[in-house]
Amino acid sequence: MKLTLKIWRQPNAETKGSFESYQLDNVTEHMSFLEMLDVLNEQLIAEKKEPVSFEHDCREGICGTCNLVINGHPHGPNEGTTTCQLHMRHFKDGDTITIEPFRAKAFPIIKDLVVNRDAFDRIIQAGGYISVNTGQAQDGNAIPVEKGQANEAMNAASCIGCGACVAACPNASAMLFVSAKVSHLALLPQGKVETKRRVNNMVKQMDTEGFGYCSNITACEAECPKGISIENIARMNREYLTSVFGGSVDD
Repeated sequence: MKLTLKIWRQPNAETKGSFESYQLDNVTEHMSFLEMLDVLNEQLIAEKKEPVSFEHDCREGICGTCNLVINGHPHGPNEGTTTCQLHMRHFKDGDTITIEPFRAKAFPIIKDLVVNRDAFDRIIQAGGYISVNTGQAQDGNAIPVEKGQANEAMNAASCIGCGACVAACPNASAMLFVSAKVSHLALLPQGKVETKRRVNNMVKQMDTEGFGYCSNITACEAECPKGISIENIARMNREYLTSVFGGSVDD
């Protein structure tokens, strides 16, 4: 398979970047997208050229670090798939593939396709945890949890924090990510005690980081590799309004 790759190259955050084109002739349909980039870098190194910087870790669709925008889609054209789980069989011989980093003010480019997503870590540090020391872990069935709530909490907790929601949103909003982290704790009895403090601190930190506002376009849900629902955004808004104006979430 022969491909033309248009890849964003940028030495650092202060230097202006641009797209550069590369020809790759020895791509097989069995390669993952990241393996294809490995082959490109081997070719560039053999030519005494600077390899393309891109991020990865587990290559199993778990960690979310493989944050690339491929032909305009965060993580590529396949639904429910991270970049590392995208395979070259979904492309055709002769295709031109445009590859760029996630674009957001809060995700500054480090180099080429690598962005700094520390903003997400700071949001989690602001309140995305349970701070009460409980000692030894209790048995799994010690605290009864209604099945529906448990399922919703687990669905929200499946967010891997990759940032595709931010890259997909025209406003670069982080609402889907933050709402997933707020929801999965707010739905469980262990997390309800600190719900008001948590949602206030996390929303405040999200705004401080410079993420945009949610305008309910739902591109975030469509591009999320884990299928996180925008219902979490509605839940977080309810939790936030309750924390500000008082009353209960169900009022």
